[in-house]
Amino acid sequence: MSFHVVLGSGATGAATARLLADSGEQVRLITRRGTGPEHALIELVAADATDADRLTELVEGADTMTNCAAPPYHRWPAEFPSLAAALLTAAERTGVGYVMLGNTYGYGPVAGPSTEDLPMAPNSAKGRVRAAMWRDALAAHEAGRARVTEVRADTFLGVGALSNFNLMIAPHVLAGEPAWFPADPDAPRTWTCVDDVARALVTIGADERAWGRAWHVPSLHLSARHLADRLAELAGSPAATLHRMTDQELDAMFSTNEIMAELREMQYLLADPSMLDSTVTERTFGLRATQLDDVLKPYLA
Repeated sequence: MSFHVVLGSGATGAATARLLADSGEQVRLITRRGTGPEHALIELVAADATDADRLTELVEGADTMTNCAAPPYHRWPAEFPSLAAALLTAAERTGVGYVMLGNTYGYGPVAGPSTEDLPMAPNSAKGRVRAAMWRDALAAHEAGRARVTEVRADTFLGVGALSNFNLMIAPHVLAGEPAWFPADPDAPRTWTCVDDVARALVTIGADERAWGRAWHVPSLHLSARHLADRLAELAGSPAATLHRMTDQELDAMFSTNEIMAELREMQYLLADPSMLDSTVTERTFGLRATQLDDVLKPYLA
């Protein structure tokens, strides 16, 4: 039995901890309040992950340290750097394999498929945060101070995930109500299932080929309307009605609270069809995206 540390008990962190524990691995799941899934092989620990000394103590002896934790969305620029610095410090001090859950923000606008070899070219505050985190970690790896890899996902899909599908579409479709989407609902987009994120984090973190580069999670490429229509079919709900939000509706949404306001600078991600290319990950590790119906059926429970 090996020992792994996971930070964050949101949808991806909880799924990662459960996947490791279900395979017989010992897991220490660290959150601020010590919350997370109950499992005989999961130890729940309350700690401040920005405290590098405390984090080092908790990580000592682990095979991997997987970070799925993040500050509140509207506080990324202010709070993510200290968390990232503590994580990297713990990785350097202990020699643990450091697996970062990342996203596509660091790429900035991309014309065509996004591949892992794209340069960091962020055009947003949150993108600059993500890019800096990866650059710092990669520099530590290249200097021989740490072993790091980043596993990048796109828009999350799956029960419990914080995503526009879960917030804006799924509840309305299941209730037989019209739903609104902040972009073209018929444009193809990349949707990453949280269980596929967990599978990629665990698989890649266990493979020596992973270190020193980024990998893309195998994902689904479908329009928001396709997702809504299929969810309605599976639920036996009335046919889905999905509208595109107007500029005025978007402005009203952005003004509702400070977290929604943060979505304004990320609207470029929805302006054009998105395609996260996971060819290298699939070829290297044999991973595949979960079938759509298997992702959507848990929404019916």
